[in-house]
Amino acid sequence: MIRVFPRVEDTKVMGLFRKGVEGQWSAAQLEWERPVLLDACEQRALAHVLTPIYLGEQTAMLGASSVIPQFFAAHQTEAQLYLATFLLDEARHFEILTQFYHKIDQRPLEVRDLKEIFRYQARLFKSRDKVEWLWGILLSDVFSRHFYSILAKLYPGSLFSHIASRILLDEARHLAFAELSLRTILAEEPERAPSFLTMRDELLALMKAMQRALKEQANTIGLDSALLISIVSDDIEKKARRLRLIEAEPSIDE
Repeated sequence: MIRVFPRVEDTKVMGLFRKGVEGQWSAAQLEWERPVLLDACEQRALAHVLTPIYLGEQTAMLGASSVIPQFFAAHQTEAQLYLATFLLDEARHFEILTQFYHKIDQRPLEVRDLKEIFRYQARLFKSRDKVEWLWGILLSDVFSRHFYSILAKLYPGSLFSHIASRILLDEARHLAFAELSLRTILAEEPERAPSFLTMRDELLALMKAMQRALKEQANTIGLDSALLISIVSDDIEKKARRLRLIEAEPSIDE
């Protein structure tokens, strides 16, 4: 049933919504004259390594648009409001990365050139359930956050570092929303834990496969793919413990 005057009670989610509103920015505010600090070979390599992140920004928009009606049906108005800012964030990231590709006169890889991208996105969209989507977004955003952070530190003062530093502020809000929402859901539905852990393992395996496929290009720009995956895995482990998912795993003795 449609509620004309829905209740808005979740102050934590509304706090993230307000931060999302106040934290909006545009491509026009970036300093596009900053140096790229990459030669032609390195620019091509970055364009390829950036492909999973670039596609992820696009599919995150699609995913959010598909789950907002579910939050509407569940009368979770606060989540609907927050996801409106999430959509704008992802649209902005997509626009800015597109401009960056044009700036360096490069193109991302096509799906046929990196089939692991298709497999990863297919796993994310395997279930249309809003809760599984939140978990998938959390895992994907953990990867994106560390990718942007490492590249920003590798090329301080560069245009990409400048872009990454702004995007990272948005990613922090996305992670906070996903973790906050999942903590509430899992407290009410702890039986979801095993499927979450299975999804974690599947997506991590696909992340590793993508990084193996892009290893040569990553090496060209000084990105240690193994280190990236290790950092991402550790961070996901910490988040799983905070959500009390790890407790659902059987012990070695069992």
